[in-house]
Amino acid sequence: MKKSGKKPVDIKKITKIFKALSNENRLELFLEILRINEAYYETECTECFITDIMDTLSIGAPTVSHHMKELTNAGLVITERKGKFLTAKINDELIKELAEIFSADKG
Repeated sequence: MKKSGKKPVDIKKITKIFKALSNENRLELFLEILRINEAYYETECTECFITDIMDTLSIGAPTVSHHMKELTNAGLVITERKGKFLTAKINDELIKELAEIFSADKG
């Protein structure tokens, strides 16, 4: 068996991520944040206002709040208060870590 220089996989962390994304509304919310982050990539504005997302999805404010908490707890998104508004951006470091895990050399 070959040893790689990669860190061992944190199964509990991966499980928490998949659990967060297993809910249809949370997945839709995460993908919308991802879409907005990618759309604004060229402008270097990598965060989006949650109120804007609520306008595009058919999910109420309390539900969005609950799902944002779950996505944040899983480390998938990073939130920040800007005045009375909440902004969110994708946790790029975690996404890179997941990409490394799933593209592991099988040889």
